[in-house]
Amino acid sequence: MRTFEEITYIIDEEKNSSTTTSQINSTSKTAIWNEWKNNVAYAHFVLEQSFEQHKAEVNWIINNKRPHNLLWYRNKALAFQYGFALINETDVYRTDYYDAATETWITATDDQVKASKVIKYAAVTEVQSTTESRLIVKIATEVDGELSPVPPEVFAAFKAYMNDIRDAGVKITVINYLPDILSLTIVIFRDPLVIDGNGNSILTGKRPVEDALKAFMKELPFNGELVLASLIDKLQGVQGVRIPHLIAAASKWIDPEVNNYGDFQQINVFKLPESGYFKIENFANISYVV
Repeated sequence: MRTFEEITYIIDEEKNSSTTTSQINSTSKTAIWNEWKNNVAYAHFVLEQSFEQHKAEVNWIINNKRPHNLLWYRNKALAFQYGFALINETDVYRTDYYDAATETWITATDDQVKASKVIKYAAVTEVQSTTESRLIVKIATEVDGELSPVPPEVFAAFKAYMNDIRDAGVKITVINYLPDILSLTIVIFRDPLVIDGNGNSILTGKRPVEDALKAFMKELPFNGELVLASLIDKLQGVQGVRIPHLIAAASKWIDPEVNNYGDFQQINVFKLPESGYFKIENFANISYVV
């Protein structure tokens, strides 16, 4: 939308470009020309404001009437506020909470709002079968810098929230699992001048291969594919690693029927985590040779 000054400038430019009107050059604010220009410019400015407002209202109607897409559900999952109430008949949270002691509504502080947003990671996919279509919503929070499932009481509140805001007829399954466990068997052909036989950096005492694997896991997007070739590429960039030889990779995940981990399944090329994220079991199967 143009500003009032931009509109008056355009009128001036049009006037000055015409031999008929270019001689109208009074600088007096009360000159008939300037008053006419300002009145016309203001009328255009108000009209354009009305058009913009109308456009915004139409867009709002379109966005709120049409079925929502997967990104909308993901954003709504991340917008979940534990302990807060929704405004009646909407998918928007109240900005206050009721204090029973004083029988008043109190505006929440920024810190309270921030603390209530416990869903740090979310991914939404659609699964279709011959009998139904269903949204799979994977969520996780963060505890001490590591991805983790949310506590049971938060999980219950989140499921109720998603049930409230979903479109009519949409079926949702929320996955709040412990991480998929990743098992790696790797032989590292090392540079003996840089890494010792136990995998320690001779210079710093750190464990660069393990640090690289931890970094790689953090770099994976939530619900992103673990690609074994990319993992090897990460190890090849470690100083002191001549050849990273991946012998085997496998993962296991929570089986909802028994509510516990199943058996390890071999990963050949890539693997999408059932929980949305992986955790390396341990580094016991990494060996170092010259």
